[in-house]
Amino acid sequence: MSTTVTPPNQTTHQTHRAPAVSEDRATHDATSQRTRRTGKASRFLLGNQPRWIRPSAAALLAFTAVLYLWNLEATGYANSFYAAAIQAGTKDWTALLFGSLDAGNAITVDKPPAALWIPALAGRVFGFSPLSMLVPQALMGVAAVGLLYLTVKRISGPAAGLLAGGVLALTPVAALMFRFNNPDALLTLCLVLAAYLTTRAIEKAGWKWLAAAGAVIGLAFLTKMLQGFLIVPGLALAYLWAAPATLGRRFLHLLAAAGGIVLVAGSYIALFQLTPASARPYMAGSETNSFLELTFGYNGLGRITGSEGGVGGGIPGGGGGTGGNVGFGGAAGITRMFGTSFGGEVSWLLPSALILLVAGLWFTRREARTSRTRAALVLWGGWLLVTAGILSFMSGTVHPYYAVALAPAIAALVGIGAVELWRGRAFLPARITLAATVLAGSVWSAVLLGRDATWLPWIRVAVVILGVMAAVALLLRLDSLKAVPARFRKAAAASVVAVSLLAGGLGSTAWTFATAAQPHSGSIPTSGPSPSAMGGPGGLGGRAGFAGPAPTGSTGGGTAFGGNMPDGAAGGTFPGGSGGAMGAGGAMGSDGAGAANSELTALLKASTAKWSGIVSGASQAASLELATGTNVIALGGWNGGDPYPTLAQFQEMVANGEIGYFISGGMAGGGRRGGNSEVATWVAANFQAQTVGSSTVYKLTK
Repeated sequence: MSTTVTPPNQTTHQTHRAPAVSEDRATHDATSQRTRRTGKASRFLLGNQPRWIRPSAAALLAFTAVLYLWNLEATGYANSFYAAAIQAGTKDWTALLFGSLDAGNAITVDKPPAALWIPALAGRVFGFSPLSMLVPQALMGVAAVGLLYLTVKRISGPAAGLLAGGVLALTPVAALMFRFNNPDALLTLCLVLAAYLTTRAIEKAGWKWLAAAGAVIGLAFLTKMLQGFLIVPGLALAYLWAAPATLGRRFLHLLAAAGGIVLVAGSYIALFQLTPASARPYMAGSETNSFLELTFGYNGLGRITGSEGGVGGGIPGGGGGTGGNVGFGGAAGITRMFGTSFGGEVSWLLPSALILLVAGLWFTRREARTSRTRAALVLWGGWLLVTAGILSFMSGTVHPYYAVALAPAIAALVGIGAVELWRGRAFLPARITLAATVLAGSVWSAVLLGRDATWLPWIRVAVVILGVMAAVALLLRLDSLKAVPARFRKAAAASVVAVSLLAGGLGSTAWTFATAAQPHSGSIPTSGPSPSAMGGPGGLGGRAGFAGPAPTGSTGGGTAFGGNMPDGAAGGTFPGGSGGAMGAGGAMGSDGAGAANSELTALLKASTAKWSGIVSGASQAASLELATGTNVIALGGWNGGDPYPTLAQFQEMVANGEIGYFISGGMAGGGRRGGNSEVATWVAANFQAQTVGSSTVYKLTK
C-alpha cells in the first residue's frame, strides 16, 4: 500500500507541496529501486518494501518480548485472586467457563471470565505455575505492540508504526500489566485489535471488517465489562466520518458492528443467565446471582457514580456509599490523569499526544472527507478523550493501572502526529508544533521524575536539556541550514530525530525498565522503581484491601485489610479468638502460595471434602487454595458481603459433608450488603473451636 503523506496545510500551501515531499519521495523511490534489484529470496522475506522495515519491526517485537518476559518468574502468583481462579480453571471445565474462584464452583470472581481462559488453558497444557499463567499475558503485550505497529503503519508508514509501537512498549503501566495477571492485558489487546479492524474497514467501507471489530469488542466486554465499550464512540465516529460509502450504508455497517458485539457478548450472557443456578457458581458482586446486575450495577454505573459501595466501611482514603473509593486514584477531576497516582503510569507523553491531536485535526481540516489520516486522528483521539474523561471523573473505585487502556491511543497519536509533522517540517507552523510537542514531553517527564527526587535525579535534568536542544534544532530546521554541507544533512536530520526521541522518551523508558526490574504482587500494582504489593483483589470490579498495621487494641490474627483483627472480629460477628484474616489465610495479597501458615495448610491438604474449608473473603480463600491445592469457599465473595452461601445453603453443605473446616476471621463483611454473621454465629454455636497454628478453625465433618 502507499504510505505517501502530504504535509500540513497542503491546501493552503499548494505552491510549496512538491519541495516538502521531494526529499522523502526521492528516498522512497531510490529504496524501491534497490528492493526491486534483490533476488527472489530477499523479495520473499522483504516483500515490495524497503529492506529496513521488516527487520526493524522484528527488532521491535523481539525487544518487547525480552522486556516483558525477562525474570517474569519473580512476580510469582501476582494477584492471588486471579491466580486461584486460573488454577481452578485448570482443574474443572465449569470453573473455566464461568470464572469460578474454586474448582468446586461455589462462587465466581466478580468479573467476566474471558481473561482467565487463555492462562488456564496454558496451565492445562503445561501444568499450572506462575510462568504458565504470566507468559500468555506477556505475549499479549507483544501482540498488542505488533498490532499497533500494523495499524499505524497503514496510515502514516513504517516509521510512524515503529514509533507508536515503541511508545506503547515503553509505557510504564503497559510493562506493569503485561507482566501481571489482571484482566487488563487481554482487554488492551482486544482494544488494539478492534482499532486495527476498524482501520481496515474504513479503507474500503468493509462491513465484514467492522463486524469483526464488533466481535472483538464483545470479547473485551467479556474481559472487563463496560470498560471494553469506552472505545466505541471513537471507532464509530471515525467510520461514520471517513468510510467511502453513502451515509446510509455507513449506518448499516455500524449495525453489523453492533451485531458482532451482541453475538459474542450476548451469547455468553444468555449462557450464564439460562444455566440453572445449581449447575454453575454464584455470580460474585451481585445480590441476585445475576451477570446483568453485575454489569450495570457494581461493575457498571456504580463505578462512575460511586454507588457501587467500593470497599466501604473503613479503608482510609476510600469512601463508601456515594463517596466511592477515590483514594487510590486521587480526587476526581480533569487533572487526575496527571496526578500523583495516574501520572507516572501513563501521562509521560499525554501532553504531547494532546498537542498532536489538536494540531493534526487543524492541519487536516480541509482534506477530503475520506482522509485516512484525519480518520485515524478521530479514532485514536476519540478513544483517548472518552476513556480519559471517564477515568478522570468517575467517583467509584478507580485504580491507577486502569490507565493502561490509554496507552495505545497515546502511542498512536504520537506516532502519527510526529511523523506527519516531520514530513511537513518545511512549513513553520509544523516546525513550531513539533518543537512544542517535544519540549512539552521533556518538561513533563522531568516533572514526573521529580516526584521521586531520590531516584536517578540526573535524568530529569538531561531530558530538559535534550528537549531544549531538540526544540531549537526543529525550529531552525538544522538539516536544511545552508551552513550544513549537503553531504551531512541526512546525518543532521538523524541527529535531530535521535535527540527528539531521547527528550520525549528517556524518562518513561527509564521508569519502564525500573518497573520491569521489580516484582509486583497484590491487587493494586503500581509502576516505578519500588516493588508494589498492596493486598486484596481489585481491578475494575474488585474491592481492594490494604496490607497494613494492626488497629489499636487488637490481639492477633488478621483483619479484612491485611493487618490484625481483634478477638471476635466485627463486634463478635466472627467466632474465635486469634483467627482473623491473616491468621486464617496468611499474608493478604502477594504470592498466595507461600502465605498460609504451615499447620493450617497441612490440615486443609488432608481434608477429603469437596471444599477443604470456608473463610470469609476471596483474598483469604485464594491464598489458601494456592497454598494447598484444594478448594476453599470464599464466604460472601471478595469482602464477605455477597449473600452466598446463605445460612440454609451452608447448613445443607455441612450436612452433606462437603466442607471440611470453617476458618475464623477473614473479611468482616463491611461492604454494601452486610456480612455473613448468621453463618459464623451458627458455626460457633454448633461446633468446637480449635487452634491450628495461629488460626482458629471449626471442624465441620464427622
